[in-house]
Amino acid sequence: MADGPTAAETPITHARILAIALPIVVSNATIPILGAVDTAVVGQMGEAAPIGAVGIGAVILTSIYWVFGFLRMGTTGMVAQARGAGDVAESGALLMRSLILGGAAGLVFILLQVPIFWAAFRLAPASAEVEGLARAYLAIRIWGAPAAIALYAVTGWLIAVERTRAVLLLQLWMNGVNVVLDLWFVLGLGWGVEGVAVATLTAEWSGLALGLWLCRAAFGGTAWRDWGRIFDRARIVRMAQVNGDIMIRSVLVQAAFTTFLFLGAGRGDVNLAANQVLLQFLQITAFALDGFAFAAEALVGAAMGGRRRDRLRRAAVMSSLWGVGLSLPLAIFFALCGPAVIDVMTTAPEVRLAAREFLPWVVAAPLIGIASWMLDGIFIGATETRAMRNAMLLSVAIYIGALGVLVPAFGNHGLWAALMVLNAARAVTLGLRYPALEARAAT
Repeated sequence: MADGPTAAETPITHARILAIALPIVVSNATIPILGAVDTAVVGQMGEAAPIGAVGIGAVILTSIYWVFGFLRMGTTGMVAQARGAGDVAESGALLMRSLILGGAAGLVFILLQVPIFWAAFRLAPASAEVEGLARAYLAIRIWGAPAAIALYAVTGWLIAVERTRAVLLLQLWMNGVNVVLDLWFVLGLGWGVEGVAVATLTAEWSGLALGLWLCRAAFGGTAWRDWGRIFDRARIVRMAQVNGDIMIRSVLVQAAFTTFLFLGAGRGDVNLAANQVLLQFLQITAFALDGFAFAAEALVGAAMGGRRRDRLRRAAVMSSLWGVGLSLPLAIFFALCGPAVIDVMTTAPEVRLAAREFLPWVVAAPLIGIASWMLDGIFIGATETRAMRNAMLLSVAIYIGALGVLVPAFGNHGLWAALMVLNAARAVTLGLRYPALEARAAT
């Protein structure tokens, strides 16, 4: 759907929600394929060290880039609101601000690569051989940092203007380029770990080029180069507030899951392995439900920008109904097929047995978590990010309390129960703030 002033008046229908959500679901489904191909191609070299080097290098960069995930969410919410208000000029200016921020952040990482990688290898030490190969990989990949981070802005803008098919096309292009070049550089030319890095670097920069072309509507007028608007102090401060709140919230989410992993490690190797297997079910859940949360971001944002309380409520309710509708079959699938999936993921009998014991928690996870995921999308679209930040602070405090009570009493079951408490707390704390969000749309 083209960007324009009619966004706040276009009927919110089930077809419109699905048109936004389904390409995101498919796009997310392609993400794990890339890591699998990288591993498989390097695995053909017949040595363990290259596999470990690519794995640890990718994790280091993913962790660095993850910090800038706020750029995707903040861009979506603010552009959707500008679109709903019919402010096409601000939509283009927002994209430029986000691209400048992403590009600048990437340049900083390039300049600071030596201390960053030194710190990363102190936190995650590896053998001398693996570290040497990983450093060679990172020395190439880091030059893609400006493109990789700027792509968050591109994706956020495309979601805001409901062009999620373009997001899917962008993901398929990058995956395709990466896979083809992996095969050519590693198996054909024998470049090894460096070949994987060059393939990914090429995919990132070509992806940014394609992404900018897909966002060409934002560059149709003069707003994208109206530097007075782009660097307007009030608008920059607002952007910084929104992105800062989202970053704090995201760091808290990551800290909660990291705590889960560390405490799981303390319950023994079998429980740790079982938890790792079951966390893949949560990954599947997030990938599947993200599409409807993104639909809420775009539609709620447009309604908020147009100051249409009735449309905001309709967008929130209808997108959430689709989210709930998908969470139910997910839970049923995990209950019926979970044991078979576990057996595919591990051959260790004791891990299989433990994973089956804790499987009911991931069956419950979509049903308990759907409210928090959808409310996240609603609040991002409305750019009620301070409320999100404060709700997450309270939820994490509740989670820490639950860990202190449940883990000593129930062991690994208590750990999973505390994670469910976290998701429930996120839903309740945001849900209590929802009426104020609606009221703001009417002012």
